[in-house]
Amino acid sequence: MLSSETIATIKATIPLLETVRTDLTRHFYERMLSHHPELKDVFNMRHQETGKQPAALFEAVLAYAQNIENLETLLPAVERIAHKHTSFLIKPEQYEIVGHHLIETIRELAGEAATPEVLHAWTEAYQLLAQIFIKREDELYEQSQSANGGWRGARTFIVSKKVKESAQITSFYLEPADGKPVAAHQPGQYLGIKVKPPTSANQEIRQYSLSDAANGQYYRISVKRETASVNGVVSNHLHDNVMEGDKLEAMPPAGDFTMDVTRQNPVVLLSAGVGLTPLLSMLNTLLEGGHQAPVFWLHGCENGSNHAFSEDIARKSTEHDNLHSYVWYNAPEEKDEKKPYANGLMDLEALRSDINKPGTHFYFCGPIAFMKFVKETLEHWGVMEAYIHYEIFGPHSTL
Repeated sequence: MLSSETIATIKATIPLLETVRTDLTRHFYERMLSHHPELKDVFNMRHQETGKQPAALFEAVLAYAQNIENLETLLPAVERIAHKHTSFLIKPEQYEIVGHHLIETIRELAGEAATPEVLHAWTEAYQLLAQIFIKREDELYEQSQSANGGWRGARTFIVSKKVKESAQITSFYLEPADGKPVAAHQPGQYLGIKVKPPTSANQEIRQYSLSDAANGQYYRISVKRETASVNGVVSNHLHDNVMEGDKLEAMPPAGDFTMDVTRQNPVVLLSAGVGLTPLLSMLNTLLEGGHQAPVFWLHGCENGSNHAFSEDIARKSTEHDNLHSYVWYNAPEEKDEKKPYANGLMDLEALRSDINKPGTHFYFCGPIAFMKFVKETLEHWGVMEAYIHYEIFGPHSTL
């Protein structure tokens, strides 16, 4: 535990943090990566370029300082970040590197404010947080390794099938090269995929949601082709260069955006664009498990060309009386005339009487603006926080 003196010193630095903001974390990453270029094989360098990772780290540092007296409030964030770290194969010794460069960054940027007391307090505070992460990540590594069909580290998979699901999304079916079973994943989790694209100077690790129910034999990820100017190095490599029969390295399933419902809980799955991928795993798990309560599938996308898994969902809607599907096209094409969709953006108010029932769990994923809209709508309806679940792709953040 931290002493009262350390806590007071950390809290006193909050105004300084709020002044320097992401200058702190940008300097930190530049410093650390210049001294340890091998870490460029771990960190998503595109997120460095766009500023997403420095912004996410700053928010985490600020939240830690603001809640230094009540670390319990940070446990959900710790859990989410720890899962992400295991998909990057983060090692305990790397925390020493991070800690050193964080303290040196404070020393270099804070000037006279970086007193020995401040540096000592932040060193203690960082070491405590590092130990929390190391302990939790070791538990997650052990769980993955000890599970039936589990493993630790990277494992080689063969692309047994590659299926184009829409104009932008392609599915990759991954079977283990060793022919042994694969660990069951929880619906909503992701795989960390490690590749070396020809256009990249570094090894790249990306996380892709598992888009099917667990089956013990293979995994399916469904990947959207991102524009190269945004973050498309790996997605374009997968779409253009990875073919059936090729090998990929993958880390064990990870992620805390998982489904926890009883068979009597109504479930509403809301998605936009590629945000449907983790929800597909949830949907298929519910249907295969004989879920008894109503399940609502609400999806929005640009048009039929970009509507992935449309035929699959339509078929399942006819096979399962408790599955109710609604689709919105924001910019429908002429060839979409015969498809069942509503024009425009998702309209939740029109479905409120059907989906806002006691005990209903809402799971949603998609672009940030879409998720903010869903969350604000549900809160306006009075849905309790315990029934609202979402995932943001990319560095850890909240709505």
